[in-house]
Amino acid sequence: MTTSPLLPAVNHLELLDITKSFGSTQVLRGLTLSVQKGITTAIVGPSGSGKTTLLRIIAGFDSPDSGVVEFDGGVVAGGPGHPVPAHKRNIGYVAQDGALFPHLSVGENVAFGLDRRAFGRRAARARVAELLGMVSLEAGYADRRPDQLSGGQQQRVALARALARGPSLMLLDEPFSALDAGLRVATRKTVAKTLAETGVTTILVTHDQSEALSFADQVAVMRGGVLAQVGNPFVVYTRPADRATAEFLGDAVILEAHLQGSLAMCALGGIPVRRPTCQGRVQLMLRPEQIRIAEDGNIRGTVVETDFFGPEVTVKIRLNGSAGSNGNGLEGIEGQTVTIRHWNAAMARVGTELRLRVVGEGVAFPA
Repeated sequence: MTTSPLLPAVNHLELLDITKSFGSTQVLRGLTLSVQKGITTAIVGPSGSGKTTLLRIIAGFDSPDSGVVEFDGGVVAGGPGHPVPAHKRNIGYVAQDGALFPHLSVGENVAFGLDRRAFGRRAARARVAELLGMVSLEAGYADRRPDQLSGGQQQRVALARALARGPSLMLLDEPFSALDAGLRVATRKTVAKTLAETGVTTILVTHDQSEALSFADQVAVMRGGVLAQVGNPFVVYTRPADRATAEFLGDAVILEAHLQGSLAMCALGGIPVRRPTCQGRVQLMLRPEQIRIAEDGNIRGTVVETDFFGPEVTVKIRLNGSAGSNGNGLEGIEGQTVTIRHWNAAMARVGTELRLRVVGEGVAFPA
């Protein structure tokens, strides 16, 4: 779900310098974010970082203490006059637990979002069946009660109910967090496919890094009430803005290094760094998948620990010698350990000596 390269990007939602406090606790600290029309944005961060508060301000359930919210070309909060109430913002909202009405059938839950003036009884049933089909549920589910559905089915019904209003913006507040791992992935794919086909602008709030990276066109990493980094999922994962962001988004190998120009010398040899912002002593970040076991590798190491995870094994390796230090003044390189991932558990048994090589570029942070 991406904006056509032939059309200029249109910002559907603008958050400008948003602040929000509850009592003496400041939750949002001057947050600014732009969301283009028709794309999916994932706001990811640890618990307590302000994600849900931000979503509630966008929806209109809460108001910012300061700052401006612009949506669909107009100011809906923070400008002159009264804020636009939630029910007039044309925004759909799916909560963490789906929040279906337990006393209504599935069909009645979905029909609740329809404009009763525009639909007669027969047209409403046809529209409900259409909406259920959009979330990969058969029309027969309309006669069931919410407690007769699985967790994933309930979340899809909640999405169908939100889509019934024809929103121009969909807000998803941790909608998959209560599901087990397999159901979570399947439901996420169904929801992503549905939203892509409808073309509705979407914001997902989650604390799950892999969910954010796989679901969205744009990822916004939130920490302490501000956005640490916003960008394409590939960019924020491979070129994080700082060490905290790097380690939050996934496993990271952090090595002491000496950077001169665009080449960092470390325990794994000379590693190229793209557009470095610092020089001299640095912390070099690599992702575990960049360190490969290779017969022609020029780095030697001994396996000291493994963890088996089915399709892959995590391998902790003690590096043999001070390869790559070359008199840079780095100390403690000999015996330094790195953790990598590998698909072949038999190849990476404890005590085995391996050869390694590094693929791609590293990211340097000031030491």
